Amino acid sequence: MMARPRKEINQKQFENLCGLQCTKDEICAFFDVTDKTLESWCRRTYKAGFSEVFSQKRGLGKISLRRSQWRLAEKSATMAIWLGKQYLDQKDRIESTVDGEVTVVIDV
Repeated sequence: MMARPRKEINQKQFENLCGLQCTKDEICAFFDVTDKTLESWCRRTYKAGFSEVFSQKRGLGKISLRRSQWRLAEKSATMAIWLGKQYLDQKDRIESTVDGEVTVVIDV
């Protein structure tokens, strides 16, 4: 009895899918393989399980997204404010006066 031929998984495509934050199920569907097959391929190719490999490879996608956000902040006040809150500990402060007027101030 002959063994079934191995499914081919393109390493570059796999790493790109990880960078796009695709789920394990989505990656399996893309390559038309089972999760067991993907797990075995990761162990052969990277000497590590899927979860460990995914954690490493998804970082490239995060870098790309972060780069896009920084570029967008140059043109979008909303994005610049959001990034300021995330990375510079800036926050909205609501001030109200006795006459009932409410003002939102962004602490910079």
